Amino acid sequence: MSLLPLLRCLDLAQTRAFYRDALGFTVADSADQTLTATFQGGTLLFTEADLWQRPPGCSGTFYFAVPHVAATYATLKDRVTIAWPLQPMSYGGTEFGITDCNGYCLAFRQP
Repeated sequence: MSLLPLLRCLDLAQTRAFYRDALGFTVADSADQTLTATFQGGTLLFTEADLWQRPPGCSGTFYFAVPHVAATYATLKDRVTIAWPLQPMSYGGTEFGITDCNGYCLAFRQP
């Protein structure tokens, strides 16, 4: 089973540029004016449509498993807003978090 979250954004062009240029995701326009952003096998789907009658928001974190988290951190740290720095976690693995252009929290983790 796979999970494909559909997230609201206010500006699809800004979201496209952020995920493509700042994060290095593969980005493609998809059906019904949506945008698909993919990285290391993980995918997020964005829409400007107000399907939920509320502003963009999420109380969770979207985790991406990467093979070389230190290299990913070195590449991204000066391009994005860091939510928490690269660090070993008490529950195992090493990770860091960022905040995207829509306020969503993404984490990159190496087990």
